[in-house]
Amino acid sequence: MNEYPQRLADAVEAVLAQWLVGCVMNTARRAGYPHSDQLLADARQMAQSAAPVVQREMNELLATDVDAQRSNPLSVLRNAVRYPTSVLRAAGVTPPQRGDFSLRSFPDDIYDLSPAAWADVDESLQEPGLIWGAWKAKTVLNRRHQRDAPQDQGE
Repeated sequence: MNEYPQRLADAVEAVLAQWLVGCVMNTARRAGYPHSDQLLADARQMAQSAAPVVQREMNELLATDVDAQRSNPLSVLRNAVRYPTSVLRAAGVTPPQRGDFSLRSFPDDIYDLSPAAWADVDESLQEPGLIWGAWKAKTVLNRRHQRDAPQDQGE
């Protein structure tokens, strides 16, 4: 894996389990759900099981050539909200009211957990996420310029 995708993969791995647990506990708290040691244990168990799966999906995406990527790293994390959602549902936590954008963009995300930006997962992802995005854009543009450049015919 290239340096910049690897930096992003490492940064995600460092915060992923904590973010998944936080999705459950913060959502439950905002919904007025009483603190529960059982909910915390369920959230930790979910994160222990889900984090390696999500990280594998992230690593596969980031190891894929940029021209072949059909998704982006934030989409991987947005898809991962299914794991904390299952814990919240099982606990009977009431979903919040969601805005029109959220309803249209993420119809299955009933707890409104999908991150809009890297900082919504963790502040530490902001820099590696932005650098990865810039690296990917530059790589794509460089390839396009190489393909479109006139070929020297060696007159």
